[in-house]
Amino acid sequence: MRFFKRLSYCLVLGMGLGLESQAQEEWDLRRCVEYAIANNISTKQADVQRRISDLLFKQGKKAWIPTADFNTNTGYQFGRSIDPTTNLFTNQQLLFQGFQFNTNVTIFNWNRITNTMLASKYEAEAALADVESNKNDLALNVATAYLTALLSKVQVDIVEVQVKQSQSQLNDTRKRVEAGTVPELNAVDLEAQLARDSSSLITAQSTYELNLLSLKALLALDAGAPFAISVPPVDRIPVDPIAELEPEMVYQMALQNQPVIKANDLRKKSLEYNIKSAKAGLYPSFFAFGGLASNFASSNRKITGANFLGYNAPNPANGAVNVNGTLVPIQSPNVQITQGNKNFGELWTGWGTQMSNNFRQNIGVGISIPILGGWQSRTNYERAKLNLANAELVIDQGNLQLKNNIYNAYTSAVAAMQKYNAARSSVSAAERSYNFTLRRYELGLLSTLELITSQTNLTRSKIDMVNAQFDYVFRMKVLEFYKGQGIKL
Repeated sequence: MRFFKRLSYCLVLGMGLGLESQAQEEWDLRRCVEYAIANNISTKQADVQRRISDLLFKQGKKAWIPTADFNTNTGYQFGRSIDPTTNLFTNQQLLFQGFQFNTNVTIFNWNRITNTMLASKYEAEAALADVESNKNDLALNVATAYLTALLSKVQVDIVEVQVKQSQSQLNDTRKRVEAGTVPELNAVDLEAQLARDSSSLITAQSTYELNLLSLKALLALDAGAPFAISVPPVDRIPVDPIAELEPEMVYQMALQNQPVIKANDLRKKSLEYNIKSAKAGLYPSFFAFGGLASNFASSNRKITGANFLGYNAPNPANGAVNVNGTLVPIQSPNVQITQGNKNFGELWTGWGTQMSNNFRQNIGVGISIPILGGWQSRTNYERAKLNLANAELVIDQGNLQLKNNIYNAYTSAVAAMQKYNAARSSVSAAERSYNFTLRRYELGLLSTLELITSQTNLTRSKIDMVNAQFDYVFRMKVLEFYKGQGIKL
């Protein structure tokens, strides 16, 4: 009796948990799929890759824009060095500053930039298709997990009915035992059956909870968060007629609407343009260039009356001035030389004049001819062709796998439908048999073992029918998914 008290407590607790679950907000399949798409990590990663590809495409579109850079430098040099304004050697200490602007634009490179841009464009579109493919796969996985959890929930309901029936029969038999109309053995047999049914109920409930955890993992939900799914009547889930899901027709439609097929085709186009771009690297390219520059050096001083830059101490022996390594005669009083230590501000004297006098420009065109580069350009071209060959194999493999999946789903759907029809007939026959057995048992014409056997057969038939029905619905939904109708219950 203590065992049955504990058993009753477990059943009451289980029903209490069931009521609590029913009180929670229930999630239907649509809500599960939308939440998974918004929160699943793999979907977010696919979207990040899509944005990276989009950035590369935007960068490729700007490759025709001329390059330009501006450089400036300021410093102090000493010892034997080259004066940046005269390009002559000097031993003077000097302060220098320079400015330089350069630009370069490609004129013609055998459409290498254009082909690279188009390759990036198709790669960006393929990445977008990858996001949609990831969403589709996730929706299918969520639907599978949802239907699995739904099936286990229905199985829990079936076993709960079985437990209630066993409990009711045990109560009725106990009354008969107390009245002396049936032996104690009948009640003992029913007690054992109730224990087995209770164990089956606990197993079914555990399976249901595990399936819910799997579904929550796909949704990226906290494992400890309250969660319950809605239970639509499985016989009211709409499915297309099997005649409208002929596998070859579904396969041809899948080739047109499945994002993974679209992504593979776009990547093939991208690789074709990569080949053209790599081939262009084998040929000369033409470009134009231009530049502006000027500089200043503190060693430059104006010599009054002479058109020379730079000075040094006069040579009293020959009456000449050493100007940057060149002896220049002093024609006094037309030449006036200033020398001596200068402070920092005076070192910048003449900056504007020098920047104006040293201002220079350049413009021109050029050609770049690849001759020897470690065979890199040729290797890039050959590798691009191999990448395309591999992409074609991926497409063939993907199409073959898609076709096999569709034919397998169709064959399984037909078998599941036939199995479901047979299971319905089996349940109908098992119910009639159980009803007859129960009446004869109540009249005392059958043993408890025969009643238990008939009841077990009925329960097993119901579970088999539910399994076949859910399997049939799932296979049909897979075919509808490949047809392009999405997943819906």
